[in-house]
Amino acid sequence: PLDPARVRMYVCGPTVYDFAHIGNARPVIVFDVLFRLLRHIYGESHVTYVRNITDVDDKINARAAERGIPIRELTEETYKNFKSDIEALGCLPPTVEPRATEHIDEMKALIERLVAAGHAYVAEGHVLFDVPSMADYGKLSSRPLDEMIAGARVEVAPYKRSPTDFVLWKPSKPAEPGWPSPCCIKSPGRPGWHIECSAMAWKHLGETFDIHGGGIDLVFPHHENEIAQSRCAFHTGVMANYWLHNGFLQVEGEKMSKSLGNFVTINELRENWLGYAWPGEALRFNMLRTYYRQPIDWTFDGLDESHKTLWDWYGYLDADKTNTEVPPSIIAALSDDLNTPALIAELHNLRRKNEAPKLRAALYFLGFSCKRKDIQRRAVGVEVHPPTVVSKASPHAPTIVARPLSKAEIEALIAARTAARARKDFKESDRIRDELAAMGVVLKDSKDGTNWEIAR
Repeated sequence: PLDPARVRMYVCGPTVYDFAHIGNARPVIVFDVLFRLLRHIYGESHVTYVRNITDVDDKINARAAERGIPIRELTEETYKNFKSDIEALGCLPPTVEPRATEHIDEMKALIERLVAAGHAYVAEGHVLFDVPSMADYGKLSSRPLDEMIAGARVEVAPYKRSPTDFVLWKPSKPAEPGWPSPCCIKSPGRPGWHIECSAMAWKHLGETFDIHGGGIDLVFPHHENEIAQSRCAFHTGVMANYWLHNGFLQVEGEKMSKSLGNFVTINELRENWLGYAWPGEALRFNMLRTYYRQPIDWTFDGLDESHKTLWDWYGYLDADKTNTEVPPSIIAALSDDLNTPALIAELHNLRRKNEAPKLRAALYFLGFSCKRKDIQRRAVGVEVHPPTVVSKASPHAPTIVARPLSKAEIEALIAARTAARARKDFKESDRIRDELAAMGVVLKDSKDGTNWEIAR
């Protein structure tokens, strides 16, 4: 960290106009795990985690008008729903959760700094950032300027000096929220989206800080524009020292889209998705099975496997309430760029070795309750007690089976073994190979990677 006594992290939060979808849940869970790890390493009082709330935005205005309710009523209702959802996912509250509407003065101050420094200009009641004024704009996303001009979804406006220039402040229409404008603009206005995060990060973390996170879809233009605003306002070489982005999420092999009918909210998963109300802890575990930088395919089968795994572990842990420290192997896996597949392989390893106190300590640390009553999956209209095999075609006719090691669990162990080989930890690599062999899984290494099969 820049300051050894204070680790500072900013993550882009929700725009509060509708229920959060499962793709929104991914960064919340990923950065909650990172928050827990940082607190463990540096101490709880030495980590500041800021996750903002965007409560002024075109989507909010449109949804409030569509429903015929005041904007404040919409944002309060949506924030309440978001808070309920993420609490069910086992996430800690951030240290600070600032709202955009409470930081208008900071936004205006930043805008006036940028105009004074020649990085922004006033045009027809707008203030725009002058992209060509920043020599290395585009460094985060590694996109040349001409490519950004061709591919950017930018507003075409005659008052722009360059097609890539973006809005810092704009006039408010009569029905929209508005505040006194900066730069001697007489009419009321409201901030652009990008300036909001720069202002809130500055207010709560300073001109530069350690970690900035969010989904990979935010790299361009949002994070690129945040960097431009903050660096040019404060004349710094960086906004944040480290940028972490989680990968995309798709549902059952397809991009999540309302038009495809596979748009899934956290609330729907908790209330009724494909015939079941799923516990938040199962959603959390299922998300962690995939390395955060990689795309994730959210499937019924995967969620069902995750739920059955926790059900098995929690039943096992009910017999032993011994407390212990978080195992070093858990911290080591997370310290390797949040390697959650290796982490989950280690959790399975603790279960197989009958290390109940260590498994419980690890799960508590990761945000799990270890209480079966908290993960009772409710079938809509029918109560079903796992472990079960559940068919999407016939969700209410489960068959009780003995639970073998799943494909996902095998591949998680193989991924952990591959990581061990890469760092030349051959003792660990051999241990994982031998454990898989003991469960009837045969590995075949080649120059193209590792394949596996079940021994006959």
